[in-house]
Amino acid sequence: MKLWQKDIEVSRIVDDFTVGRDREMDLFLAEADVLGSLAHTRMLHAIGLMSAEDLALVQKGLKEIYREIEAGRFVIEDGVEDVHSQVEFLLTQRVGEAGKRIHSGRSRNDQVLVDLKIFLRRRVYDMAVKARSLFDRLQSLSERYKEVLMPGYTHLQIAMPSSFGLWFGAYAESLVDDMQLLLAAYKVCNRNPLGSAAGYGSSFPLNRTMTTELLGFDSMNYNVVYAQMGRGKSERIVAQGMSAVAATLARLAMDNCLFMNQNFGFVSYPAQLTTGSSIMPHKKNPDVWELIRGKCNLIQGLPNQIAMMTVNLPVGYHRDLQLLKEVLFPAIRELESCLEMAEYMLSNIIVKEDILNDKKYDYLFSVEVVNNMVLAGVPFRDAYKRVGLDIEHGRFVPSKEVHHTHEGSIGNLCNPQIAALMDEVMRQFDIGRVEAAEKELLAE
Repeated sequence: MKLWQKDIEVSRIVDDFTVGRDREMDLFLAEADVLGSLAHTRMLHAIGLMSAEDLALVQKGLKEIYREIEAGRFVIEDGVEDVHSQVEFLLTQRVGEAGKRIHSGRSRNDQVLVDLKIFLRRRVYDMAVKARSLFDRLQSLSERYKEVLMPGYTHLQIAMPSSFGLWFGAYAESLVDDMQLLLAAYKVCNRNPLGSAAGYGSSFPLNRTMTTELLGFDSMNYNVVYAQMGRGKSERIVAQGMSAVAATLARLAMDNCLFMNQNFGFVSYPAQLTTGSSIMPHKKNPDVWELIRGKCNLIQGLPNQIAMMTVNLPVGYHRDLQLLKEVLFPAIRELESCLEMAEYMLSNIIVKEDILNDKKYDYLFSVEVVNNMVLAGVPFRDAYKRVGLDIEHGRFVPSKEVHHTHEGSIGNLCNPQIAALMDEVMRQFDIGRVEAAEKELLAE
């Protein structure tokens, strides 16, 4: 039985096709659905659409369902269309007629919208926390290895001296910029669409400000038509934030794969973190980093995948939007896993500390020799030409001392300043207010 069903049974083949994987995906939203109903029913009581007795029954029943969800005992039964239906049917079985009143003034359209906003703001924050943890690991490694030089490359050709401090620190700062996009996604998700009903509001005197405050949202999506238009847009913006993080991770993974290669040999990992070959006994393969690279490359395509699902939809709700959950929810889990694995691998990285002793890296120091001549008074172009001719004629003798002192260089990594930037971004998530609101809704 479905919430909208009357006296005509829907064809089973149509039902199977239209429901698809929605029951499976809706389990992600179960906790958020109960939170939305807890706030909505308190508002219904406040405007006179639910008695105090019914409110008490409904609140108690919803909190019981929430605890079952937390304990992993909640299921969406066969024949039940979605999480909203399952919660309402379950509640009505337990508390009777009062359970039938919880849908007044809302539609499944704004139910799923508020569920998504509650779910996504939490998961975006969780991703930010995991990215921050990786950031801290990278900064720690940057400080630890700031004196250890390594080759820098352009065009995959030996270019200039770099350092492991620079390399680790570069990816840390990249995550700061990525976090700005996650913060933007969090702010978009932290606006309340509840009360927009099917997209055109309600003749009931709903108090949308009340539900906004009860659910800990920063503000509401005011225009009810726009609230519905936000379906798909919110998901795309979240995906764009995820794509930025994934791009950083994919590039970090590629560097690790490259630097583990014996032709580079800059870093290695304990044997238990690599895999072997069925035929070559010497192999220690970077499978973890390769999978991080592959998964994150797929995630970088997520914004476009979501955009293509919504690009030609006119105003209002359309069933196409259901499919967004199938591409976004698993991708969230994948990105969280990649962040965790990247930090785990880096916590075990082994850095080679004498790389530049190899004569093939002598030319890395050509710019250092040019700069030393310039500091001694030789015009830059003359110094450049002289060193170039020495290299061509085999007369070049490197000076392997590196004196980089400007901001962000080998000798001045600016890691404290970069950490301050990350701290400032993290402060703006303001998750404490959300957690306090949710805790108050669930209080007995």
